[in-house]
Amino acid sequence: MFRRNTRQVRVGRIKIGGGAPVSIQSMTNSTPHNIEATLAQLDTLVDLGCEIVRISVPDNVAADAFAVIRKERPDVPLVADIHFDYKMALRAIEDGADKIRINPGNIGGKHRLREIVDAAKDYHVPIRVGINSGSLEQDLLNLYGATPKAAVESVMRYLGWLDEMDFHDIIVSIKFSDVPKMVEANLMFAELSTDYPMHLGVTEAGTLFASTVASSMGIGDLLLQGIGDTIRVSITGPPEEEIKVAKEILQASRVRLFHPIVTACPTCGRTEIDLINIVKQVEERLEAEHIPPIHIAVMGCVVNGPGEAREADVGLAGGKGKGVIFRKGNIVKSSVPESELVDALFDEIYNMLRDE
Repeated sequence: MFRRNTRQVRVGRIKIGGGAPVSIQSMTNSTPHNIEATLAQLDTLVDLGCEIVRISVPDNVAADAFAVIRKERPDVPLVADIHFDYKMALRAIEDGADKIRINPGNIGGKHRLREIVDAAKDYHVPIRVGINSGSLEQDLLNLYGATPKAAVESVMRYLGWLDEMDFHDIIVSIKFSDVPKMVEANLMFAELSTDYPMHLGVTEAGTLFASTVASSMGIGDLLLQGIGDTIRVSITGPPEEEIKVAKEILQASRVRLFHPIVTACPTCGRTEIDLINIVKQVEERLEAEHIPPIHIAVMGCVVNGPGEAREADVGLAGGKGKGVIFRKGNIVKSSVPESELVDALFDEIYNMLRDE
């Protein structure tokens, strides 16, 4: 798949851009002053597959907590989220942040930004320039309203400032809660003559169901066009859910594969086996047995079933209480009783993995 060509930025042990895998981010939502709660949430996120964790640092107490968390979890790439107080950015950089996230427009002007940049240069810490539709500068709002054009001009303004300061270790994010505007803004920026890696997300996307749909549309659209180097799914709720949805977006777009791809028909009046139960058994066994990301088809009728099963690495096509097992386009078992289909499918999966 074509990917937009970007420079590479390192956030701790994770590489962003420059051909690196699209990484998954999330943000703790525990009170930043509560070290134990934040550490527990951070560990849960990492265990689920989060690769970069962002923590709010709004004040000195939170900065003290961030320093402790940094020492407790030296191997986890940590981002300090800073707004308004440039001193918090300086403290986070000195205390070992792997990246800082700022909106240069609310950090106190160019002279404060320069202090942050000087510290970032000294400690080799990248900066994420994050622009949200809810915090655009008033002059751009007066000219364009809260539009993609305003957001892109805002980003370019701040990139100009950073260029003047000879700082280029940058990741850019442009976020809207409106999915079409989010996609349009990121496309506009991607078409400009910059090579900064891009962080994708639909901001304030809502609770689990709403955010899953909105984030899949916005982030997925851009990923399929080769745009995006790291992603965060924003959910009003437990951040653990963000990792699950992010993984599925990357999986569905085929940008990264984390587990087997299961093709299964939705069932209809033509289905003559208990396909829903069979698919459930297959998914449970795949999760329990840690099968690598191969393509498996579980189909329930003779219309699309054989064709889909042939296209998969290993496939099952059922009909009239029995089924056929395919491997790499060829029938390997036929007339398998319905009660034996799941075992037969997994036998062939193991055969294929062993032979390869």
